[in-house]
Amino acid sequence: MDSECGASRLRVVLGHLQRPSATAVVAHLTSGAITPASFHPQQFQYTKDNNVLSLEQRRFYEENGFLVIRNLVSDADIERFRNEFERICRKEVKPPGLQLMRDVTIAKSEYNPSEKVVTKVQDFQEDKELFRYCTLPQILKYVQCFTGPNIMAMHTMLINKPPDTGKKTSRHPLHQDLHYFPFRPSNNIVCAWTAMEHIDRNNGCLVVLPGTHKGTLKPHDYPQWEGGVNIMFHGIQDYDENSERVHLVMEKGDTVFFHPLLIHGSGQNKTQGFRKAISCHFADANCQYIDVKGTSQENIEKEILSLADKLYGIKDTVSMKDIWQFRARLVKGQRINL
Repeated sequence: MDSECGASRLRVVLGHLQRPSATAVVAHLTSGAITPASFHPQQFQYTKDNNVLSLEQRRFYEENGFLVIRNLVSDADIERFRNEFERICRKEVKPPGLQLMRDVTIAKSEYNPSEKVVTKVQDFQEDKELFRYCTLPQILKYVQCFTGPNIMAMHTMLINKPPDTGKKTSRHPLHQDLHYFPFRPSNNIVCAWTAMEHIDRNNGCLVVLPGTHKGTLKPHDYPQWEGGVNIMFHGIQDYDENSERVHLVMEKGDTVFFHPLLIHGSGQNKTQGFRKAISCHFADANCQYIDVKGTSQENIEKEILSLADKLYGIKDTVSMKDIWQFRARLVKGQRINL
């Protein structure tokens, strides 16, 4: 019965993605059979009433937990983001609070600062050029469909997935983004993730498990990978390896919006180039901070606070809430709780 339900759901996903009017993503089936299915309308709980999403798009997100919109961000904007990223890598600009991440295989290398060393720029809320992404009207138009009118930009990243060295460290384990977030409710949080170039399975596209946003937050920790794991790349410790997966093949400017409980990850970059994407997690300003002590999120809290102490020497003086309030920026409406 479970396999039949899973196969039915996957058929809905693939049917939506293959329609000419769909939101532009090429999906590749990697497991599970395909059998006929039909969508049964139900009360919307993952989207807000709006005049932006079509009924089909809204139903698709409700059922699957993600939605891809074609060509949403212009080539000109993406080029500006790329140029700013390169300036940051060369240390021509040093926005406060910004973190530069390196792959575990090159973290101790002697390379000069360049985009060939930096694999991720995180927390760019103080970089005016990169943060423009979080304020683009075309992005916020869709974000509002999931968060409502009062929108906070909570977490920012520009990912520069490097060519894999052979140790498979360029992959990202399957995870749920909510593991990192000490605020709720989860249904009022959404990620916007924009491809900065053509992305497919060769250079490590996103892979999603449709419908998993309807579940609960699962325990996460570092996977036991031989080649090593990048810092804070926690993965789900218990999931069905036979679950249906959809690989999102995206073109430059395509943007996927997805729920923070959606299980997703990305594969190795098997090419010689760097795969770039820019993203921001947005939340309704009415969301509330929670105490994660005694929960499955306690391990990531300890790691984040330890890193904050290492970087800024603030041991025992800040909380997880303090760190997130520092990151958070109002991008539309009124700042209420976050």
